[in-house]
Amino acid sequence: MKLAKCQRGLSLIELMIAITIGLVLLAGILQIAVKSKSNYRVHEALSRTQETGRFALDIMARDIRMADFWGCAQNVTKITNNLNPLGTGYSSALSFSGGLSGTDGTSGQPDTITLAGASGSGIHVKTPYMPNTSAMIHTISGTGLEQGDIVLLSDCIQGDIFQITNSNPSSSGSVVHNTGSAVNPGNYNPGACGGGGNSHCLSKTYEGDAQIYAMQALTYSINHPALEEPKLVRSKNGQTAVELVAGVENMQFTYGEDTDGDGVVNIYRDATNVSNWDEVLAVKIALLVRSREQVLPEAQTYSFNGVDNITATDLRIRREFTLTITLRNRTS
Repeated sequence: MKLAKCQRGLSLIELMIAITIGLVLLAGILQIAVKSKSNYRVHEALSRTQETGRFALDIMARDIRMADFWGCAQNVTKITNNLNPLGTGYSSALSFSGGLSGTDGTSGQPDTITLAGASGSGIHVKTPYMPNTSAMIHTISGTGLEQGDIVLLSDCIQGDIFQITNSNPSSSGSVVHNTGSAVNPGNYNPGACGGGGNSHCLSKTYEGDAQIYAMQALTYSINHPALEEPKLVRSKNGQTAVELVAGVENMQFTYGEDTDGDGVVNIYRDATNVSNWDEVLAVKIALLVRSREQVLPEAQTYSFNGVDNITATDLRIRREFTLTITLRNRTS
């Protein structure tokens, strides 16, 4: 009796069945991997969008909150601006005529906002005090002040804005306010000064109750060059704007006015309709932030600044971020 031979290898049909099953399993695994990668990209883009929005709101809120600070003098009407309006580099940003202003973008384009005032904790004036209004101001050494800095010297009566003209204000502990040829725009001499060797005088002499503050006029805007990411930028004292964060596509402001003088906001208006900038007590920000990469499977429909059902023209994620900030120096 012969024994049956042992089976060796696979038949063609069995091999085809095994390959088919393997391909089905592999397709499932690949689909899961692709879906996981897509979800990861969406979540990562969303996370970065949220981070961008929070950072942008945080930095703007800090500057808005501290706008319109004029030292102990408290009010811009008590401040004399001694900067030379005809000097090189002078711009409207250096007028320091108020603590807050803004412009509306046309046809839904981004708005801009300008915030002005003093910053920092202040540097106390030391003896010997000014014998006359053209004299230098004495401080401690190591203040960090530099030639060309635009500063506010203020006590609780009034204040003067000017540009430091001497080359070593920090190490020497002295601050000079000449008309100046080494700095721009320089200071403006409105008339003859009484006594002293300098050709420029301030509105009064200052003593130990006065402090020196850095002055700043900050303008926030959106820069969106062709084929580049939109950027939130900030210009200081009319200088070239510096990028703060990319991905901010639109920015809209409304301003809370106190129309009856009771210290409470009565109405929110856009910049064009603000009746008195000195009566604005709060600013409401709306930011539209988008992801840098196109990660969505289809165009997103979103809302921004009260407008619903806006359909995107690409596959980026967009989110609206809003915040209302009170101007501390107008409500305290």
